[in-house]
Amino acid sequence: MASLVESGWRYLITNFNDFQLACLGSFFLHESVFFLSGLPFIFLERAGWLNKYKIQTKNNSPAAQEKCITRLLLYHFCVNLPVMIISYPVFKFMGMRSSLPLPSWKVVSTQIIFYFILEDFVFYWGHRVLHTKWLYKHVHSVHHEYATPFGLTSEYAHPAEILFLGFATIIGPAITGPHLITLWLWMVLRVLETVEAHCGYHFPWSLSNFLPVYGGADFHDYHHRLLYTKSGNYSSTFVYMDRIFGTDTGYRKLKALKKTGVEDDGKEM
Repeated sequence: MASLVESGWRYLITNFNDFQLACLGSFFLHESVFFLSGLPFIFLERAGWLNKYKIQTKNNSPAAQEKCITRLLLYHFCVNLPVMIISYPVFKFMGMRSSLPLPSWKVVSTQIIFYFILEDFVFYWGHRVLHTKWLYKHVHSVHHEYATPFGLTSEYAHPAEILFLGFATIIGPAITGPHLITLWLWMVLRVLETVEAHCGYHFPWSLSNFLPVYGGADFHDYHHRLLYTKSGNYSSTFVYMDRIFGTDTGYRKLKALKKTGVEDDGKEM
């Protein structure tokens, strides 16, 4: 397996230069993973399949789904791609490389764990700031247009928010200067995580059922369907930041009520 990965990587660095791989390659990889993982949830919602696992009974209209896709393509090409291009010299300066040999799995896994922890910490505080009155009204309310989220809404946001919270994603790699393959793996895992958190379904095989520290769809869906002043659950990946700072109180109360068969509908939108 290692030799196969190395052979594939040798092909890439032989046929493409660093700029093409780091900017255009990263953009193509992001778009592929994002849409291939997010689009199935649109079809699930439209077809009504697996509805027993759907967190909210409300569905988005086809027009709302199409609006999301159109805006995403605009944001990705007009914001994400230029940011990747502009960031390239910074990452090169910080030590990013694409040459062989590839880093060991221990180095890759250690760096990615560090990225997840750091991203979650920075995201939590940035997200809380976005829920202050002025920033919510003028910036973050765009993301909350979808009170019933689906996978692709994970990146549906005001351009200023894309830049603001995107900083949380890139700060770890910018600090460590990883190999490009580590950066790609981090990007893939982060995309899959945020799509799952917004998917609107809580499956028996959802990671949050097996890893208590992981938030997942049920945790983040609660954040979307409440008023911005009462939502809480600000973390991106884990639950401990909200637990430490008491911003998951409403969510935990609701979970406790559900266990006793009582729904607190009065607080939901």
